[in-house]
Amino acid sequence: MDEYSGAMGSDADVAALASIVGEVEGAVVLLTAAQVAEVRALARAGQLAARQAAGSPAAVRAHDMALRSVAAELGGVLRVTDRTVQSRIDEARDLVEHYAATLAAWESGRITRGHVRVITDAGSVLVDASPERRAEFEAVAISRCERDTPNRVRSEVEILAERFAERSFTDRYRDAAAERRVRVVPGSAGMSDLIATLPTVIADGILDRLTQQAQTIVDAREPGNAGSAFGARGAGDASGAGDSEPDRRGIDQVRADVFSDLLLAGAPALDPTATGDGQGSLGAIRAQVQVIVPALTLLGVDDGPADLVGRSPIDADTARCLAGNTHSWARVLTDPVEGTVLAVDRYRTPWPQRRFLRARDQHCRFPGCRRAAIRCEIDHTIDAAKGGPTALWNLAHLCQRHHSMKQFTRWKVRQLPGGVLEWTSPTGRIYREDAPAPPVAFTPASTGTTATDEPPPF
Repeated sequence: MDEYSGAMGSDADVAALASIVGEVEGAVVLLTAAQVAEVRALARAGQLAARQAAGSPAAVRAHDMALRSVAAELGGVLRVTDRTVQSRIDEARDLVEHYAATLAAWESGRITRGHVRVITDAGSVLVDASPERRAEFEAVAISRCERDTPNRVRSEVEILAERFAERSFTDRYRDAAAERRVRVVPGSAGMSDLIATLPTVIADGILDRLTQQAQTIVDAREPGNAGSAFGARGAGDASGAGDSEPDRRGIDQVRADVFSDLLLAGAPALDPTATGDGQGSLGAIRAQVQVIVPALTLLGVDDGPADLVGRSPIDADTARCLAGNTHSWARVLTDPVEGTVLAVDRYRTPWPQRRFLRARDQHCRFPGCRRAAIRCEIDHTIDAAKGGPTALWNLAHLCQRHHSMKQFTRWKVRQLPGGVLEWTSPTGRIYREDAPAPPVAFTPASTGTTATDEPPPF
């Protein structure tokens, strides 16, 4: 028995876990049936209110009053406010009347409630689309949701919906960007929330730079002495009081302090990596973002959205700006039918394996995890200590959490051809983790090629 046997559990523990998993699985079936029944009932309540108001000369007001009355009645049973019930009725009617196939897939257990939310949220951009286009979007979205978790498919389904929308994502982004702003929401105990509504790629880059800088500060703490001038004084405090006090801040606290310091001082004024004869490394840290841009969008042929990996779609103008200003970029060739990565080339990079794996994996390859590959570790599927080679067929991205779980628990993984990972849980259940197809790679109507053909020139 090794030192990690406690974390892995005994065979009796595994048997007990298998029983619990079975119970949860059965409970989910019952819960799904109950939730679907509730949705159908709420939709009927909304339809009843609409019938009550039909023919009224003040149809809008009459419908609202009828709906309020129905919602108040249901609110008394559900013990929630009538406003909450009214919102749930609207959502239920939308699902029942416009997403019948999605509701059926949920009811049959093919997708979960989280997938339903992803499809209906993304489908909100199709309000002006024809019923045929909405149905086509729904069918493709369901098939994609069946393959992965809601957080993994959200970006893909959002981009899919944009392709079916009457108005382009770029046009709507331009309108939304005009509403960008910064505001303060007063809180309690002398604290407030500073909220900035920004383009997603800017917000993601800000958070990434803050995280890198905060981690640099944490790493600069001397072993056995967690003190630092920055941490002891706090953001924006130029006094030297408390320099010797230990810095016990967590990463979130350090990130908030760096954020304040940058905005108030214009640069990281209190840099623990600085030396007496030169500036430190903190101010030189720049944000990293990982974006997948279709070739036609990059060339300006269309304004289709790009994918900010790990986040959401971004507009074509921003994607082209990022591609034009970056000092290095990768070309990713994908299979025209399956969408999987066939090849990658890149300019000015010494790490061909890393760039291929980043393009192929996109995110952590543990089932359900969507942490972007640029924030993950490259793991040897067969441990290097056990003779596993540093070869593409034996490498995959895992976040620190799931990398550790692979090492110290009974979860096992093997890598199949094509970058497919097959995970086996402690109870023996197998979860297949396919290499993700880039969400911006769309199947052409007629390719005239096969998977064995040479990829087209870029």
